[in-house]
Amino acid sequence: MSPRPSGRIERIRVLNDRFRQWPFPPFGDIFITAGIAGLGWKDQVAVLGKVRTFEAFTPDNDPHGEHDFGAFEHGGVRYFWKIDYYDLQRVYLSSDPADPSVTCRILTVMQADEY
Repeated sequence: MSPRPSGRIERIRVLNDRFRQWPFPPFGDIFITAGIAGLGWKDQVAVLGKVRTFEAFTPDNDPHGEHDFGAFEHGGVRYFWKIDYYDLQRVYLSSDPADPSVTCRILTVMQADEY
């Protein structure tokens, strides 16, 4: 059994889940790659819906417990999503991803072969 995450990790995980699950995320931006943009709108909606509802976190794909990465299949294609933490100007990495007052989350959704 893995140890209970620290309060800081728990806060990051809650913020990441909230950011990813909102239809219009607060305190961040969503980017899609050309592979996602090239899909038909139904597939785009389906892929983004799978990002929003992703819950298949394991020690292998979430070793730090932050819920900042996911991988799944849709229509025979493998997809990844990743959350990165930047400062509010989106220039440097955030000094504290647990603090939304200094962090802008960036969610990138891509086909696995675009990684």
